[in-house]
Amino acid sequence: MFNLTHSAARTITTAALFGAVVLYGPFVTTAGNFAGSAPTVQSGSAPEILAQASASQATTEPAPAPGTAEARDPVEAHIKELHNKLHITAAQQTQWDSLVQVMRDNAKAMIDLQKQRKEDVSAMTAVDAVKSYQAVIEAHEKGMEKFVPAFEALYDSMSDSQKKTADAMFRSRVRSAAAKGSK
Repeated sequence: MFNLTHSAARTITTAALFGAVVLYGPFVTTAGNFAGSAPTVQSGSAPEILAQASASQATTEPAPAPGTAEARDPVEAHIKELHNKLHITAAQQTQWDSLVQVMRDNAKAMIDLQKQRKEDVSAMTAVDAVKSYQAVIEAHEKGMEKFVPAFEALYDSMSDSQKKTADAMFRSRVRSAAAKGSK
């Protein structure tokens, strides 16, 4: 078995939490289920959708209709769902838009990384595969470094009611992850 140093264990934990919390964690899918799996590369134009979407568009419109291109983009669906559940106000729009941009940037980075891994998988050696996984962990960690301050700024601007909702959403994800980890 592997011997993990404190730093390696922290990095793995950070990566797992990033994947669970930032990309999908507190955000409810349009079907109402929590999505806890790692993001997958979808065929089509997910990177283009991410690159073209504007912050104001994603924060003020209702959830996308099933079958539309936007409905197939889980990041945009999660952003809209979170916006609706947290009842983001006009006064919080600047903090919200900053957070949304971080979420989109992080998602695009992961999609790009996963596409590259998919293209390289047939020629990967075992060492290449481990290094590829390391790159994913590093991307998660860098994403968290950007996400935490943006989320904290939004959270600090929230009313007590909004904070209570956010706390419950994130606590629920932590409980779900902990339950899965103990099995």
